[in-house]
Amino acid sequence: MVRYLADQAGLRQFLDVGAGLPAAGNTHEIAQGIAPRSRVVYVDHDPFVVSTSRSQLTSTPQGAVDYIEADLHQPAEILSAAARMLDFSQPIALLLMGVMGHLDDGDAYTIVRQLLDGLPPASYLALQDGARTSGAFTEAQQGYDDTGAIPYRLRRPEQIAAFFDGLDVVEPGVVPTPHWRPEPALSNPPPEVEAFGGVARKAARPAR
Repeated sequence: MVRYLADQAGLRQFLDVGAGLPAAGNTHEIAQGIAPRSRVVYVDHDPFVVSTSRSQLTSTPQGAVDYIEADLHQPAEILSAAARMLDFSQPIALLLMGVMGHLDDGDAYTIVRQLLDGLPPASYLALQDGARTSGAFTEAQQGYDDTGAIPYRLRRPEQIAAFFDGLDVVEPGVVPTPHWRPEPALSNPPPEVEAFGGVARKAARPAR
């Protein structure tokens, strides 16, 4: 999804909310590998994650990378902090990867809409999350939640698709994540995972 946004969609700004600790194939590595001038702001609510990540992230000289501490429940604070690096007069890609299960339905859709409302026209949303598509996976998730871990709410595929309401969804739509434009070099069929996601574009400002 990040490769599509940086290459075909031409985005040069990325807001990755709920990013967690750095791992191979970070958003900025993919985006700056295609467009070295890309600017990426990561967001996480955990102070340890933020401080550790800041010490490990390296940007291209032409681009920029930052890691800010903010809570997904406070979208206005996220947008305000991101505006210190990102240019809100130009399109921004909002990434919400595997984080929406931490919010109940009463907050999740509202928060995504508030974040999108604060982004410029022609911005994009890329979102993927765990899906309730099999009894075995749902039971396994419940078993994990019952250990005392922070609960993670699985949603049906149509509930995940609802995050994109009002946006122009990019083909192939909201699908199992391994089927979202898999790499052509992969010779084997993509693995089956219990996660759905997609990419969609916010309408551009009408011409005067």
